[in-house]
Amino acid sequence: MLKQRIISAAALLVFVIAALLLFSPYAFALTVATIVVLGIWEWCQFARHQNDIWRWLITGLSACGLFVIIFAYRDYINAGIVLNSYTAWLLVVALIWWTVALLLVASYPYSTKYWQKPALLQLFFGFFTLAPFLLALLALRLYNYNQNSYEGLWLLFYVLLLIWSADTGAYFCGKAFGKHKLAARVSPGKTWQGAIGGVVVALIVGILFLQITPNEFVLRSVSLPLLLLVSFGTVSISILGDLTESMFKRHVGIKDSSQLIPGHGGILDRIDSLTAALPFFCAMFYFCL
Repeated sequence: MLKQRIISAAALLVFVIAALLLFSPYAFALTVATIVVLGIWEWCQFARHQNDIWRWLITGLSACGLFVIIFAYRDYINAGIVLNSYTAWLLVVALIWWTVALLLVASYPYSTKYWQKPALLQLFFGFFTLAPFLLALLALRLYNYNQNSYEGLWLLFYVLLLIWSADTGAYFCGKAFGKHKLAARVSPGKTWQGAIGGVVVALIVGILFLQITPNEFVLRSVSLPLLLLVSFGTVSISILGDLTESMFKRHVGIKDSSQLIPGHGGILDRIDSLTAALPFFCAMFYFCL
């Protein structure tokens, strides 16, 4: 099992690096769209569509619609134009959705009476989760693409490092000091001590990362207190993304969203934190920083 996890992790790392460094904006958008479609496939089971025609229909229609949109706007995407007045509303929707998600997680399992039926509501939850994630990922990676094709790469790496270091810090701090459960009914393994440790580690890593970025990197011109505040919010909401998916999985009685990634579960298991963190950071970066 460990060997399988290591091989899968190494393959994923190589693929992610290749996508970020080598893919054209259009190819990168198609790759992210494919990941989102797989996420939709997994999400359908939260709405009790596990092995029926509705799962195929919802996933198929979503894939067709998404790829048609990307194809139609390929020239804009190749030019790095992703976030505009026609798409920015998705980030606002994301902020509203994650506020609602916080209430659902905090009141679970009592909140299920409001969302377990009809199943269509849970599919809307999936849209509010995955559509803003797609937009934010593209908007951050393609930021200032015409002037500097690597500017967005540094920006995206900053967010990814925040989340990855927070996950690592939370794991070790939780193991060493964890006593008080963060959300026992949703994810019994998470503790307040682990969450706090993860946030502290992430902020330290973020500051250190800034020191190795180019002098012209856009975040270096942001005041440190403001950047730390946004980074704190990004890490905090990433924990909510993890807890929200855990809530849906617990409600339908599954451990992993799928077995698409050997030894690691499914697509949603790997991006659950990012589905919340990326739209939040993207909104703060474009509207506040």
